[in-house]
Amino acid sequence: MREEEKNRTSQQSKVQQFFRKRWVFPAIYLVSAALILTSVLWYQASRDLNPVGEQPGKPQTEKGKEAAEVSKPVENIAAPALNKESVQVVKKFYDAKASKEEQEAALVSYNNTYSPNQGIDLAQKDGKEFDVTASLSGTVLRAVKDPILGYVVEIQHENNVTTVYQSLASVAVEEGDSVAQHAVIGKAGKNLLDEKNGVHVHFEIRKDGKALNPANLLEKPATAISDEAAASKETEAAPQQEKKDAKQEEAKESEASVPSKNA
Repeated sequence: MREEEKNRTSQQSKVQQFFRKRWVFPAIYLVSAALILTSVLWYQASRDLNPVGEQPGKPQTEKGKEAAEVSKPVENIAAPALNKESVQVVKKFYDAKASKEEQEAALVSYNNTYSPNQGIDLAQKDGKEFDVTASLSGTVLRAVKDPILGYVVEIQHENNVTTVYQSLASVAVEEGDSVAQHAVIGKAGKNLLDEKNGVHVHFEIRKDGKALNPANLLEKPATAISDEAAASKETEAAPQQEKKDAKQEEAKESEASVPSKNA
């Protein structure tokens, strides 16, 4: 028994001597701090790898989908024909800046009245029927039969842009359908508004309801539509400003020609 007590007393004495050393407690403190810091960093790293609300193997969030949509490539405006090499323009868009002859050729005659062509008319070189396709991806606003225009399809695109397809013999889409670019929407046909053009498709591009010249936009990015619309507004505003300036000049000349009362 005495031997065991001596051993126990000796061990306690060694422990006490160990803790009396000046470097022991600072060392314990540093080791503890290192362990705590390591635990915090490990926990933070695990949160970064698995953000709140996300679990490994789960589908991508709505935020991720929005990012994917933002990076979606811009489409180039395509001719509304499955085989664009086989079609040609048979009536141009009425351009206020064009020559008198070109303007006359771009007039539409119906029932003894003339109106400017608001798009371009495309016909196959051999005069036969052909597949009409969506110029851009979008949603069908209407697909109706008009007694004068034939079947008409209107497609809504981004940024308040619409494309219109008239003189169709038949349609392959309905209102509300989502259509991809180059998808067949109908067959070219004839109409009563412009019978001279035979089998053709009348194609329009509109921005905020305003008709633009498709010939200036084909094969260009869809973003060019906004630039074309802005340029069109400037072109229309120029003659109006010239008329306004002319009236002001006439008013000045008229005032100058009036004799002064003091004369």
